[in-house]
Amino acid sequence: MASAMVAVATPAPATSPATLTPENIKGNQKKNRIQVSNTKKPLFFYVNLAKRYMRQHNEVELSALGMAITTVVTIAEILKNNGFALEKKVCTSTIGMKDENKGRIVQKAKIEIILEKTEKFNSLVASPSKRNATSTNNTKGVSNEKKEEEK
Repeated sequence: MASAMVAVATPAPATSPATLTPENIKGNQKKNRIQVSNTKKPLFFYVNLAKRYMRQHNEVELSALGMAITTVVTIAEILKNNGFALEKKVCTSTIGMKDENKGRIVQKAKIEIILEKTEKFNSLVASPSKRNATSTNNTKGVSNEKKEEEK
């Protein structure tokens, strides 16, 4: 199984682009960061992963480079519009990456969106079995009431 290496930007002087090495990639990773790709996983994989991270850490950092930026924005909007998250911070930047074909450094757009969970997050992500049990109990109560009225 081949492992894929994901580029993470590190602060660099304005005169030179960020140089990505395995050392600064490992040192810069956070436990609640999701690096989104628009080709590797489906959109709702990232939405559900973000919910899981928010449950564990109270906030999640979504980051993406280049074409994946639209995917990150969509994920953030889904979480916000459904009441799961509030936007805490948005950072945009460019990083220098080596073009594999031409061997030169090209600038790539980067976005980082930090979301924190809302007060109603826990009630929204309550397990479906609890929701089904509640609705089943309510339905049973209604049908019992109807049966009693018919008698």
